[in-house]
Amino acid sequence: MVQAALANALKDRTSIVIAHRLSTIRAADQILVLDNGLIAERGKHDELLALNGMYAELYSRQSFGA
Repeated sequence: MVQAALANALKDRTSIVIAHRLSTIRAADQILVLDNGLIAERGKHDELLALNGMYAELYSRQSFGA
């Protein structure tokens, strides 16, 4: 319900969303992964998973409790 409201509020706008729950930003056009204040990875959800980097590790931990 919160995600649907967020999607509606952000529709057709440029927005910056800071999230710890990656499911919140899964549909974003562009995701930036920060590490010590620097951009470590950048892309869409599927692209970042394919990189098998930091985002993929965090997503796996949140999704599967690894």
